[in-house]
Amino acid sequence: MTGVNAAVSVLIKDVKVTKEHRRLRRERKTVRAMVGLYCSHHHGTQGLCGDCSELASYADRRLDLCPYGSDKPSCAKCPIHCYRPDPREKMREIMRFSGPRMLIRHPWLAIMHLLDDRRAPPPLPSVKTRQTSDETPDTDRDKLAP
Repeated sequence: MTGVNAAVSVLIKDVKVTKEHRRLRRERKTVRAMVGLYCSHHHGTQGLCGDCSELASYADRRLDLCPYGSDKPSCAKCPIHCYRPDPREKMREIMRFSGPRMLIRHPWLAIMHLLDDRRAPPPLPSVKTRQTSDETPDTDRDKLAP
């Protein structure tokens, strides 16, 4: 019976992994495409150079940690700025360069990105889901204030 349980466990894990929301998968693909266009033009590489690969991995980590999850607004409309200043500026530069070229090279991703950009951002996730264990909730801070 343990073999069956292990097989079911593997199937459940596969379902969770493959069930990542289509929008987040598309967002990852769009970021990779934009970084790829920028890197091939500016750095003359076929794949991603080390710096661009690092930035794309950073973007993936930010998507993984986004408190909005599948309801994530586009980064331009997001009230939570999760990128550090240097990667944010580099990503802006990449998007300014790659955005117009995406319509020619990856039209579906570009159109879907533009449509995602028109969506209104959802309300902020609750403070309890965002705060770390050492932070005091906002409501308690208000009680402490004179």
